[in-house]
Amino acid sequence: MQLTLLTLAMVVGMDWQSFAADSVPGRILACPSGSASEDAVQNSFKRSGAREIGRLHQINVRVLEVSKAAEARVIAALSKNPNFEFAEPDYIAQIILTPNDPYYASQWHLPKVGAPAAWDLTTGKSTVVLAVIDTGVDSTHPDLMGRVLPGYDFVNADSDASDDNGHGTAVAGTAAAAGNNGVGVAGVAWAVSILPVKVMAADGTGATSTIANGINYSADRGARVINLSMGSTSSSLTLQKAVSYAYTKGAVLIAAAGNNGNSTPFYPAAYTQVVAVSALNSSDALPVWSNYGSYVDLSAPGEAITTTWPGGSYMTMSGTSFSSPLVAGVAALALSLKPTLTNAAVVSLLTSTADDLGAAGYDIYFGAGRVNAAKVAVAAVPVFDATVPVTAVTNPKAGASIAGLRSVAVSVASSDNVRVTKAELYINAKLVTTSTAGTFTYNWNTSKLAVGAYKLQSKAYDAAGNSALSALITVYR
Repeated sequence: MQLTLLTLAMVVGMDWQSFAADSVPGRILACPSGSASEDAVQNSFKRSGAREIGRLHQINVRVLEVSKAAEARVIAALSKNPNFEFAEPDYIAQIILTPNDPYYASQWHLPKVGAPAAWDLTTGKSTVVLAVIDTGVDSTHPDLMGRVLPGYDFVNADSDASDDNGHGTAVAGTAAAAGNNGVGVAGVAWAVSILPVKVMAADGTGATSTIANGINYSADRGARVINLSMGSTSSSLTLQKAVSYAYTKGAVLIAAAGNNGNSTPFYPAAYTQVVAVSALNSSDALPVWSNYGSYVDLSAPGEAITTTWPGGSYMTMSGTSFSSPLVAGVAALALSLKPTLTNAAVVSLLTSTADDLGAAGYDIYFGAGRVNAAKVAVAAVPVFDATVPVTAVTNPKAGASIAGLRSVAVSVASSDNVRVTKAELYINAKLVTTSTAGTFTYNWNTSKLAVGAYKLQSKAYDAAGNSALSALITVYR
C-alpha cells in the first residue's frame, strides 16, 4: 500500500484569551443542589425564563436554553438561588494545535521517552481502553484499524465517531498507532483499545457540555485512560464535575497544558485530578508556545511529532496536544502490565519515575520531569514473590497442661516479606478460625474437652499465593 506523508502547514488559533468569553449563544449550564426538589428546580427555570433542553445525568448538570439577551441575568439569578450549586455559560473550547516545524522522517520522541525499552516488557493489551476525547478517530486508518471500539459523536448525537477534522486521529496515533506492522508510524501503546469520543466539531471547537458528556461517557464505558487534547482558560464547574466523576470511576485523565506560551491555568489540565502535560522539543527545552505554570505535572515531546492522519495519511505536528497522548500511552502501558493499579498509583508512577529537567525537583516548566516509559514499565512489572510466610502458635507453649481451664487464649503470629493476607488456626487438623490479620488471638473453649492430647497448628498465606504451616504444638488436658 502506498502511504502518503503530509506535513501540516496551517495554524489553528490557540490563544484562548481571544475567545475566553465565547460560549454557545443562548445556552447555560446549571447544577441543582443535592437538597433541591425537582419541582423547585423546574419552577426556578420557569421563573427565570429558561428551558431545560438536556441533562448530564451522571453529574446532575442541566443544559438550559435562554434568549441571548437574558443569559447574564439568568446566570446571576440561578447563581444566587439556594436551589443551585452553580450556573455558568456553556463555554467553547478548541483543539490544541500550533504551526508545524519542518517534517521529520524519524519519530525522535519515542526513544526520548524510553519507549523501545518499555516495549521489551509490553506493547499494551487490548483489555486496556484508552479514550480519545477529540474530533473523532479514523477507524479505517491502517495504523489504527481493528483496535478502534464503537464510540459516540456528541456533536451530532449519533454513533458515528468518525473524524472530520484530523486532530483526533493524530492524537490517537501518537498514543496508540500500531508498531512493527510494516506501515506508517508507531505509537506508544501499540495494542491497547481506542475508544473514539467525538466532542469537537469539524472546525476544532466544542462546548463544555459536549466535552463533559464525552468524559462521562468514557468513564461509564470503562476507559482506564482518558486523553484530553483541548481546553480553555475558562474554568467550568460542569467540566470539573465530569473530571471528578471519571476519576472516581478509576480513570487516569491526561490533558494538554495548552499552547498559549504563558502560565495562565488551562482547563481541564489545571484540575487537580488531571495530569497536565507541557511540551518539549528534541533538545529537552520548552517551546515558546508551550504553557507552563504550577498546574503542570509532567512534560513530554510535543514538537515535530509524526503521526496518523485520516485517509491513511500521516502528518508531522506540534503542540501539547501531542505531548498529552504520549503520556496517556505510557499510562496505558503501565495498566497493561498491572491492571490492578489504581489511577492514583498510575499517576504516582508517571511522576516518580520522570527524568528531572530544569531546576532540581519539581518546577513550573517541566513538572516532575520528562515522562519515561521504560522506568514506568519496570516499576509496573508485578514482582515475583517466592518467599513463603512465617507463622507460629506462640501460646500456649508446647507440652503445656490445660487441665481445669474453661478457656485458653491461643495466639498466632505470622509475618511475610510483603504482607500476610490470611492466617488460619487448626486444632487436631480441624480448621477452627480464620483471620485476615497475620497476628491474632483465638478464645478456645476447653471446658468440655475430653482428657487427652491436642495438636495446634497455624497456616499463613500471602498475596502471591504462597503459604506455610507452623510447627505442631501439643498440649494436654
